[in-house]
Amino acid sequence: MTALEHALKELKDDVILMWIMVEAQLEAAYKAMLEYDQNLAREVMQKEKRINAYELKIDEQCEDILARYQPVAVDLRFLLAVLKINANLERTADIADGIARYVMDAPAAFDHGLLQSTHLLDMYTESLTMLSDTRRAFEREDTALARSIFQRDEIIDKYNIEALDIVTAHLQQSSPFIRQELLVLSIIRKLERVGDQAKNLAEEIIFYVEAKVLKHHSPKEL
Repeated sequence: MTALEHALKELKDDVILMWIMVEAQLEAAYKAMLEYDQNLAREVMQKEKRINAYELKIDEQCEDILARYQPVAVDLRFLLAVLKINANLERTADIADGIARYVMDAPAAFDHGLLQSTHLLDMYTESLTMLSDTRRAFEREDTALARSIFQRDEIIDKYNIEALDIVTAHLQQSSPFIRQELLVLSIIRKLERVGDQAKNLAEEIIFYVEAKVLKHHSPKEL
């Protein structure tokens, strides 16, 4: 193994670890929401600093490899993709932090019926699965799995629109749970952004494996 190959392998391992950390943050925020566990929500918020530090570490690794080895072709595409993947993962961790803050703001446990009727639980499960599937696609360089994310993001978008209609109807009926419903809607909007980040991750995987840029393409072109 050459020095460049060793450096790239180390970088990939670190990105996968970052990915797992972000997944854990999103899962912990989910558990905090379901169980109204504000201590766990606080823990998610505290661990955000660790994610930020890891993001800087990976950026520095990329810069070092670029300066030392001046990689070309697939190795250069990999580095460029990792820089964007790293940023997307950090944004996803920010979303987990935001959800944890909504749990801290909630005056009482979330009504399970409301979580179900707004599809928040389905949306959260799908978001977690999309994030873990993009990691597997990155590990295996599996562009077919990466491409499956695009259609699933459309499902997330559909849930988001339906939830807005449901909460709006509740508010028009003078619901006694206005604060909770607004918090649920805010969490749903955060999850819609997780879907967007997963789609961005998938695009970067396809870019470095196939040398195809998919930004601004319609779903039929993907």
